Amino acid sequence: MRDTGDDMYDTKENRMPGAPLLSVEGLAVDFSTMDGVVHAVEGVDLEIAEGETVAIVGESGSGKSTTAMAIIGLLAGGGRVAAGSIRLDGREIAHAPENELRAIRGRDIGLVPQDPMSNLNPVAKIGTQVAETLLAHGLATRQNVGEKVLEALTAAGLPDPERRAKQYSHEFSGGMRQRALIAIGLACKPRLLIADEPTSALDVTVQQTILDQIGAMTRELGTAVLLITHDLGLAAERAERVVVMHRGRVVEQGPARQILEAPQHPYTQSLVKAAPSVAAARLRPEAFHVAEQPSEVDRSSSEERSDETKRGRADNIVEIENLTKVYPVRGQKEDFVAVNDVSLAIPRGETVAIVGESGSGKTTTARMLLKIIEPTSGLIRFEGKDVSSLSRAETKDFRQRVQPIFQDPYSSLNPMFTIERLISEPLEFYRRGSGADRRKRVRQLLDDVALPQSMLRRYPSELSGGQRQRVAIARALALSPDLIVCDEPVSALDVLVQDQILTLLGDLQREYGLSYLFISHDLAVVRLISDYVCVMKDGSLVEAASSEEIFTNPRAPYTRRLLASIPGNELNIAS
Repeated sequence: MRDTGDDMYDTKENRMPGAPLLSVEGLAVDFSTMDGVVHAVEGVDLEIAEGETVAIVGESGSGKSTTAMAIIGLLAGGGRVAAGSIRLDGREIAHAPENELRAIRGRDIGLVPQDPMSNLNPVAKIGTQVAETLLAHGLATRQNVGEKVLEALTAAGLPDPERRAKQYSHEFSGGMRQRALIAIGLACKPRLLIADEPTSALDVTVQQTILDQIGAMTRELGTAVLLITHDLGLAAERAERVVVMHRGRVVEQGPARQILEAPQHPYTQSLVKAAPSVAAARLRPEAFHVAEQPSEVDRSSSEERSDETKRGRADNIVEIENLTKVYPVRGQKEDFVAVNDVSLAIPRGETVAIVGESGSGKTTTARMLLKIIEPTSGLIRFEGKDVSSLSRAETKDFRQRVQPIFQDPYSSLNPMFTIERLISEPLEFYRRGSGADRRKRVRQLLDDVALPQSMLRRYPSELSGGQRQRVAIARALALSPDLIVCDEPVSALDVLVQDQILTLLGDLQREYGLSYLFISHDLAVVRLISDYVCVMKDGSLVEAASSEEIFTNPRAPYTRRLLASIPGNELNIAS
């Protein structure tokens, strides 16, 4: 018998021999809204055996996260299990009292939620938050909780756990925040781990490390994993079985490789076709031509090739030279060099991507270009003019012509604004058009990012993660900028919407001559959209070349390691 801490029930005695650890039958979840009852999930059946990994895939709004939250009893306000059964170790928990569910959560069912920003306490240290989970379930004492916290942070792949335990979430990168959530979810070593997009904010090498850790726990402790993901390649590599959901229903399920290599349902076929993580090379749009750019790694011919590049790229919208950002570290003699002597150019009408692991300096580089932070040294020129010397009026014009799409749609959208106000805000601030013109523009932008007009009066809290990111993209497009700095713009999106957004970015680029600086840890997406790729590691540029050269003939060992970590890159997907 597994010790639950309160001896509520003997789980092994309740479960029949050979029965699954988790059994969901006929699950229906309804939400009460001002417009009536919404049937979010209808008739879902799934089973998970001990030690098994099952992945639920589907687009935003398909019901996959709602199904997971119903299992753990954490449905959002207005949500309820309307019908069906949820059995954990043979015990019905679909309508269990809250005190029983509290005892189950963390100890028997762990959770790694999707959004690290809203699920970490901003005023509590990371170590304190891990310790709270351990102490609440009696898995540590005041005397040894510090040691247990360091074990959990180490298992989640956080470097220097002693230092990280004393820091706050705002001091972490997006990937490090996600790893902190993973540490909290795994701290109690639960029998079932619900991982809701657990690696969506992580680069491929850290993603591999985290998923390897989850896999090790599955083997060693018999922990089962319910993996919620929009990454089909990840699902194929990490799950024994895949459940495909569409509009609240299960449309197909079975062995992972069979589902993804030979999908039977039309919806599953559309998912596979749209997935860059599965078939990046085949999906590369013809619209994006390959730019002949030099590789910074090949120093022997760098000067000659640099001269050729300057002659061929006279019309660069952005030129960055020897850019460096240094942060003083309190209590330490040595400063932290976030970006070290980086030089690159963004040709007008083309896409330059920066890839690298969390902490490589790619987002810091983007923020310096956006004038959110000032560089320690180096030069940034926009259309030939030094950005640091812009007047107040020129800076206002610059901010209209250079727009960001930030990584995290949860923190970049004002929760008090409706979707209509969020998208129209930049138009109102810069006094673009009349009220009627702005309303028309907002509706056009919603169509562009595949959101229904019914979203206009909703608030960000009423949208899924992918829907929120699409709102952020629509807002960035509102002023028709010349350059868009995209910081992980599709990391929160399912493959179908991701495909739509990348196609949209390509269409806009061709139509308006837009330029993009594209920050991403998803190398398959980068191959789809980029003309030129810069690879960063530890703040420095280790390799830079055309997209085709980077992906077919990488020179730096670090680049080769990144490419080898792409999930699903060896799958045999039928056309």
